[in-house]
Amino acid sequence: MKENDESNPTAIRLMLGYLCVAREAESSVVRKVEILDRFGLATAEIAKICDCGVQAVLNARHMLKKSGHGKKKKK
Repeated sequence: MKENDESNPTAIRLMLGYLCVAREAESSVVRKVEILDRFGLATAEIAKICDCGVQAVLNARHMLKKSGHGKKKKK
């Protein structure tokens, strides 16, 4: 299968992920990871979308966990 083939599910996932953070261009990696984590993307996919290293994504997830972001609030 060609990389630019329209039926390539990985390419479609990456494109949709990129579109989700396109308006967040000036945002931090932490904010982008916070958005993309909602879609169950792999760490490597998020790194590719954010144009950063895998370790940066892991660090961002750690920061989110540490600060309590991404947790559902109890009613």
